[in-house]
Amino acid sequence: MPSLTPVSVPASIDDPVMGRRGGRELLSLALMDARNHSLHLLSHFEQGGGAGSRPGLDSPLWLAGHIGWLAEYWIGRNPQRALGPACPADGVRLASIEPMADRWFNPALAAPEMRQGRGLPNGEAIRAYLLETLESTLEMLEKAPDEDEALHFFRVALFHEDLRCEQFVMLAQALGVPLKLALPVGVAARDPILVPAARWMLGSQPGGFVFDVEKWAHEVEVPEFEIDAQPVNWAQYVEFVDDGGYDRPELWLPQGWAWLEKEAAQEGRRGPRYVEQIGVASGAVMQTHFGKGARMSGTQSAMHVSWWEADAWARWAGRRLATEVEWDMAVQTAGRRGFRWGDVREWTASTLRPWLGFAPDAWALHTDLEAQTYFGRARVQRGASFAARSRMKHPKFRSFALPDNDSGFSGFRTCAL
Repeated sequence: MPSLTPVSVPASIDDPVMGRRGGRELLSLALMDARNHSLHLLSHFEQGGGAGSRPGLDSPLWLAGHIGWLAEYWIGRNPQRALGPACPADGVRLASIEPMADRWFNPALAAPEMRQGRGLPNGEAIRAYLLETLESTLEMLEKAPDEDEALHFFRVALFHEDLRCEQFVMLAQALGVPLKLALPVGVAARDPILVPAARWMLGSQPGGFVFDVEKWAHEVEVPEFEIDAQPVNWAQYVEFVDDGGYDRPELWLPQGWAWLEKEAAQEGRRGPRYVEQIGVASGAVMQTHFGKGARMSGTQSAMHVSWWEADAWARWAGRRLATEVEWDMAVQTAGRRGFRWGDVREWTASTLRPWLGFAPDAWALHTDLEAQTYFGRARVQRGASFAARSRMKHPKFRSFALPDNDSGFSGFRTCAL
């Protein structure tokens, strides 16, 4: 089986700030680290019998090939890569090292059955493609100027791969593929934190790599607020279930109640996804993780929660979901007062909308991460889950999902009314 030569990984490649601003040498090591991780995760699917597919889910083989394809399309095949963000999406491309790559791995061309693994080459061929495209990427990186524009698509390739690796972990959860990935440990509850009113810069400043939905920083007036020091835990969530939270339509928005009724008709929904047992009488929450049932501690963050469930819990508790700007302000000002994050992606009350100056990243047009198709429909998520690479845990990282999405390792925290 082809594999990368192990590299000595310096701590700085895991640093979220350095990941966005690091130069050629750091970026080269990070790209090798990311590809090693992709190959490692792919091997788990093959060993665990999960290399097939399920309707509605991408095949791990397609996902792996798409990682290599996007990097090659925007770097190895792109004569205009040095333009950075100004590079047009539809510019001339050179031929791929794999003549079938576009048909297999370009989302705009790949048939649905391709994305589910039918008609793709085997794992050995895809691993070889991943290694060959990385070799080409690293050769071109070595010759690139150490400037933001010239390094832009190399950073794109890195963060796209990191996002897809988190998707690999979500896919392993959905397919029951055993992964030796430890769940976050619980922590003792801390009192909510009072954050004083202020004018706050929401969004990212220019410089280094910035995701398009983070563009650009703008000032927001934020009144004083009280926010949970950590995400809602299982003990708190069980109280909601025990108090009939899934039987009381007054706690749910109409669209959320309709979603719940549909879910309940299919699977008797009484808790977040993958929960097999939940109840106060025994104090137990059993949730399936990577094909195996796990007893969850009451102090662990509740996860696989949809936005509808998070909003209903907040109404039941007499609180509300934190807004995006409140989360952003708290994470950067209240860390020393106990604000804890990084176990789960966190739902916010905010609907995903473009900020002034937003322009879509051209590379995102070749993924399913294109933000503008979700504007006005998706809810903003902030933070990062335990399944994310450390360099993805940047306080400005802005993600999003539709409110009924419970496939991710998502939880929430609340604010006082």
